[in-house]
Amino acid sequence: MHNYKPKDGCVPNEEAAVKIAVAVWIPIYGEEQIEKEKPYKATLKNGIWHVNGSLPEVMVGGVAEAEISKEDGRILRISHGK
Repeated sequence: MHNYKPKDGCVPNEEAAVKIAVAVWIPIYGEEQIEKEKPYKATLKNGIWHVNGSLPEVMVGGVAEAEISKEDGRILRISHGK
């Protein structure tokens, strides 16, 4: 079973995409910061999961962002707005 690829991709749904993004964000930005950005939202566009944190309306600032390949789970981009 070398190079097995699930028919729905390695990241088949929003829940999986969010878990991967959070696992990558925490070592970079810190657990406290990432926890403040709940709830997280993931949308699928052209085979790429776009995962974003959120902030309460009363807060000003940016949020963590990630782009993850649905097909193979590669992290394509990680950033945090200011």
